[in-house]
This record gives sequence, structure tokens and C-alpha cells, in this order.
Amino acid sequence: MKDKNKVSLWEKYLTNEIGIEFKACLYFFAILFYYCMYRLLTDSAEAGILHMAEMILICYIIGYIQVYVLWNFDEADSIGGREVAGVAVCSLVYGLLSYIFKWFERSIPVTIGLIAYLVLTYICVILIYRTKRRIDDKKLNEELALFKNEHRQVQDTDR
Repeated sequence: MKDKNKVSLWEKYLTNEIGIEFKACLYFFAILFYYCMYRLLTDSAEAGILHMAEMILICYIIGYIQVYVLWNFDEADSIGGREVAGVAVCSLVYGLLSYIFKWFERSIPVTIGLIAYLVLTYICVILIYRTKRRIDDKKLNEELALFKNEHRQVQDTDR
């Protein structure tokens, strides 16, 4: 008989896929914002559709790498060596690819700015996930306490 409380392989896969979708959208938005600000600051109100397609595709690929190879480091409980390495590797890969695909006309200072911006973005995401987990833990503990109180009251009335 199958345990209905146990997470199935399908549910684990689906959870990972939803996480990857979220990461791809989040990091794509961050990169696109930086790209658009760069374009505006260089007196151009036009953005390249090909650049945006490259950005989102790269965000999905890096999202898969983050989840399946790099231990989902941006959702870690604490920041250690693995998380720092994950932030550094992913930020550098984004920077390198932005340089290769000429998102910023191969400007080294702008590419370094992107890398720094993404490091800051990753740090914010790690802190947001940590805060959300703490809030969720508090809510679960409150619900557990309420359940225990209700369960005790039912047991007391049954006696």
C-alpha cells in the first residue's frame, strides 16, 4: 500500500520544475532590468529580442544546473562554502555569457557590474528564502500548537 503522506518521485520532480521556472523568471527579470538600464544609459530605448531570448534560455539552463548540480544553493538554510561557490560560479557564467553574446557590447566594466549586481541578487534571494522558511516554520508551529490544544480538549471531553 502506498503511503499518501510520503512525497512521490513525481511530486519531487514537479517541485523542482516549479522552482526552476521561478528561478529562471526571477534571474531573467534581474538581468533584463540591468540590460534595459544599460540601454537607457547609453541613449538607446531599444532592446534586442535576440538578446532577451539568449537571456531567458541561459536562465533556464543555469536554473537546471542550480537545482540538479549545485545543490539548489540559493535556497540553502545557511551560507557556507558551497553557497558562496554557487553564487560565484553562476554570476561568473552569466557575466561570461553576456560578454560572449555581446549584451553590453563586450564592455568589461559593464560586465563586471552585471556580475556584482547578480551576486547582490543571489544574496538577496538567499536571505528572502531564509526569511520565508522562518515565517513558514512559525506558522506551522502555531498550527501544531492549535492542533494539540484541540486534540487535548477532545481527549478531555471523551474522559
